[in-house]
Amino acid sequence: MSRLADKFAELKASGRKALIPFITAGDPYPEFTVPMLHDMVAAGADVIELGVPFSDPMADGPVIQRASERALAHKVGLRKVLSMAMEFRKTDQTTPLVLMGYLNPIEMMGYEDFANAAQRADVDGVLTVDLPPEEAADCVALLRERGIDQIFLLAPNSDAERIAKMDAVGSGYLYYVSLKGVTGAGHLDTGDVKEKLALIRANTGLPVGVGFGVKDAETAKTVANLADGVVVGSALISKIEACPDDPEQARSEIIALLKSMRSAMDS
Repeated sequence: MSRLADKFAELKASGRKALIPFITAGDPYPEFTVPMLHDMVAAGADVIELGVPFSDPMADGPVIQRASERALAHKVGLRKVLSMAMEFRKTDQTTPLVLMGYLNPIEMMGYEDFANAAQRADVDGVLTVDLPPEEAADCVALLRERGIDQIFLLAPNSDAERIAKMDAVGSGYLYYVSLKGVTGAGHLDTGDVKEKLALIRANTGLPVGVGFGVKDAETAKTVANLADGVVVGSALISKIEACPDDPEQARSEIIALLKSMRSAMDS
């Protein structure tokens, strides 16, 4: 079993749900990232999604777009992100780490070179926003050979056939985008999420994480009552953006927010 499968099985056995924070690697500067990953684990994170900066992050709202811009200004690209993952693994051998980003940097590196580099970095999963399952066979095969899960996104308009297709190709977990729009936008409608998760669960045996719209402890708890995992990104990155000259304050606020979410989810 992969680290992701082990983690979700462990959480299920204990009646808990996964807290899955997302930050963009290299934001606000490269040296911030790895210590922040360790701090998030200490604050209660079960799985971490590490964003690969990209110049045209089409699924992301302005908060994460600006995070990518700040990271790219420091020349943080895919190879640097993989080196950060490798650094994280030196002292954390248990927390699943998922790279989340876009296909272009992977294509530029080459699928096989990327898969080899991800294996060396001991990455557990890859979530490529703009890689549909119909075009994913080569990448999925290379990653699977190396014990790395390919994770796919489900949208509010994904039907049963599409969910089943994601289930057949993907592994680790499925990421349900809880609203139509980009990251950080809109209000999460828990009634819609509950209805959609019933359809998703009828067509997959994979754990389901829900993101896009989780902003605070209250929404985290509500989503945790419905899903297997709670994904939070923009709410964390907003803390970094609000403290441009004081990254340690941002770090403290991110830790506090995650601890409040963890506590609410476990209550």
